[in-house]
Amino acid sequence: MKQRLLGKTPDELKTVALEAGLPKFAAGQMARWLYQKKVRTIDQMTDISKAGRAALNERYEVGVTPYSRLQVSSDGTRKYLFPVEGIFSRSLQCPPGKDVTGPVNAPATEAGAVEAVMIPDGDRATLCVSSQSGCRMGCRFCMTGRQGFHGHLSAADIISQFISVDESDALTNAVFMGMGEPLDNYENVARAIEVLTSDWGFAWSPKRITLSTIGVLPFLKRFLDESRCHLAVSLHNPFPDERLSMMPVENAYPIEDVLELIRQYDFTGQRRVSFEYTMFAGFNDTKRHADALSRMLAGLECRVNLIRFHKIPDFPYGPSSQGVMELFRDRLSRAGITTTIRASRGEDILAACGMLAGRHKDKSV
Repeated sequence: MKQRLLGKTPDELKTVALEAGLPKFAAGQMARWLYQKKVRTIDQMTDISKAGRAALNERYEVGVTPYSRLQVSSDGTRKYLFPVEGIFSRSLQCPPGKDVTGPVNAPATEAGAVEAVMIPDGDRATLCVSSQSGCRMGCRFCMTGRQGFHGHLSAADIISQFISVDESDALTNAVFMGMGEPLDNYENVARAIEVLTSDWGFAWSPKRITLSTIGVLPFLKRFLDESRCHLAVSLHNPFPDERLSMMPVENAYPIEDVLELIRQYDFTGQRRVSFEYTMFAGFNDTKRHADALSRMLAGLECRVNLIRFHKIPDFPYGPSSQGVMELFRDRLSRAGITTTIRASRGEDILAACGMLAGRHKDKSV
């Protein structure tokens, strides 16, 4: 099987060049073709000699995976399905002794497929990108988590999503909020972010990227130390016992410990931290919850995003009403917590928060 060039750094491409009998400067040429011009084949790297391209083709390929299906929502949201090969053999990265998992190797998605969602909003085009096939975290209200874990995506798999979508050249932002827990696949996610933000890569500002996590602490610290990207934390309940009933990660990495770490970093400048709060009718949408959340976040420069729950099968709770969500928002706002109600996008094609499962409905293009 050929190795993929996508996801490699200039130093690694230099090694590739030398092994193929090319000069060192060919590494810079390859990086430009891969990340700026976004070619699909080595033969398109026309400023590398024909003999050099032939040598590269013997052992390497670019590694871009085209999408296999596309669905378009009535609100313009676009959901892409990507096949992923060889994913079932990839190892886990969770630290030893920390059992945060749901089912592993549950029934497969469509041929080990993953999904990415492009969300248009005025002059913004945001790609919601996946980092794993399935998820080990086992959150009860998430379709991805309920399907089990199938494997980590490589950096090439992640970057390929950015290149393969039809809007590739028009993307303005990215959120690691698709399938999987990004910090459970930290090395590959960090490599993808390096490609996105480096001058030799996509040359994006870190301010264009948000990583969403439920709080895998060892890798959260590394992310905060090694990156300037924005952070979003899936909180969903301020009471540990209630949060644990929905999110097994609370047992391994309590939200109070996550907040203790976050408070050690500066979020008063260009970097932001937000907290995602999906609202379930009669479970976490009361005044008691709003007041506890206010106390929990007091003094922290942050934003709370309230998310309407999208009903899934075999789950006991439904979504909170719009009126209840507005009352909850207003109570947090009066306590000094900047709070917004996030608009729901792509629900009709199962592209909204918590609905990605690597399966497409019949409606496609």
